[in-house]
Amino acid sequence: MSKPIVAIVGRPNVGKSTLFNTLAGENISIVKDTPGVTRDRIYAEVTWLNREFTMIDTGGIEPDSRDIILSQMREQAQIAIDTADVIIFLTDVRQGLQDADSKVADMLRRSGKPVVLVVNKVDSFEKFMSDVYEFYNLGIGDPIPVSAASRLGIGDMLDEVTKHFPEGAEEEEEDDRPRIAIVGKPNVGKSSIINKLLGKNRVIVSDIAGTTRDAIDTAIKHNGKEYVFIDTAGLRRKNKIKEELERYSIIRTVTAVERADVVLMVIDATEGITEQDAKIAGIAHERGKGIIIVVNKWDAIEKNDKTMNEFEKDIRKTLAYMPYAEIMYVSAATGQRLGKLYDMIDMVMENQTLRVATGVLNEIMAEAVAMQQPPSDKGKRLKLYYITQVSVKPPTFVIFVNDKELMHFSYTRYLENKIREAFGFRGTSLKFFIRERKEKEQ
Repeated sequence: MSKPIVAIVGRPNVGKSTLFNTLAGENISIVKDTPGVTRDRIYAEVTWLNREFTMIDTGGIEPDSRDIILSQMREQAQIAIDTADVIIFLTDVRQGLQDADSKVADMLRRSGKPVVLVVNKVDSFEKFMSDVYEFYNLGIGDPIPVSAASRLGIGDMLDEVTKHFPEGAEEEEEDDRPRIAIVGKPNVGKSSIINKLLGKNRVIVSDIAGTTRDAIDTAIKHNGKEYVFIDTAGLRRKNKIKEELERYSIIRTVTAVERADVVLMVIDATEGITEQDAKIAGIAHERGKGIIIVVNKWDAIEKNDKTMNEFEKDIRKTLAYMPYAEIMYVSAATGQRLGKLYDMIDMVMENQTLRVATGVLNEIMAEAVAMQQPPSDKGKRLKLYYITQVSVKPPTFVIFVNDKELMHFSYTRYLENKIREAFGFRGTSLKFFIRERKEKEQ
């Protein structure tokens, strides 16, 4: 099931980051004047009354001049229209209704996407309610008064937002075709890989401003089995500063990864692995997806007998937090090894959905404990009672212990390695939850 996506759009200083942080429950969107600071975390997982969604902060508007603000707001609105299921259009009761608000409202209205109009900085409903009514003039529904800073009206706003979620998002499960997101920096050859697999130029990449589109789904049949590839290409905009490009590509990556079972992380062999690659891979890792690192343009580099080992060492070092990821070396230009991608995808899918019997898990744990004693602190030793697998995609385990505080990260990692030794789980992360259980009285 893919989580609905909610985007926040609005002029500078209307309180987008404050609202974002209030909903995320932590200060994720850092508000500072340092260029590039705010773009690090622009998405967060939010739960409201058992409904989960991913929230994106479209941000990025610099208050230079009215013209630039308007064009950047349109840009933001377009990103929201392309990627979100619901758009929160944030306005400011103290600044009142502005010309830019009306122009963006026209765009949002024409998009046909559900828009929730929110009027921020309403710290007192009695005092500001008459000013809130002015926003009816935008013609996009009832304005909802909130104060992001004081957390007033947030519940009403979220009730309205969740009303617009696609009905039965849960039922989407019936489509059991593997969904594969192809992610990576611009120009690493994501579209070329899909074109080669398809055998025709289906994914058009062009340099014309305005060709930004939502992730494109392409169904490809291989050996009688259908695979759905989600491509995050189409990000070619002229006159865009690097930071904005990166921000938008990360938003697109988040939305594509959210919908995928397996993520193909494409790296350019001629460049090697970069910091931005690590950031993009981290999104898939955090969400527990199956991960295959695809090193493209492998035909373009000079090789000796050590090249592949050195390249792999470099990848493993940069992506040290995901040693389970599979690595493949391909060339979209020549088609080298691309056919083997399907076998790799099948294997990773199998591991993502693998279930291990509780009895077997407890045998592995007992053996691991016998080989390496659990840690102790101030004379108290950690006791492990029981382990069981509670879900798949990714495989998730619960371990019952006498004292959570004693369960060091390193010992959890040790148990994970023992489980991997027994079952492989190649290409997928494993999640562990530690629960306390009091010792039963004899």
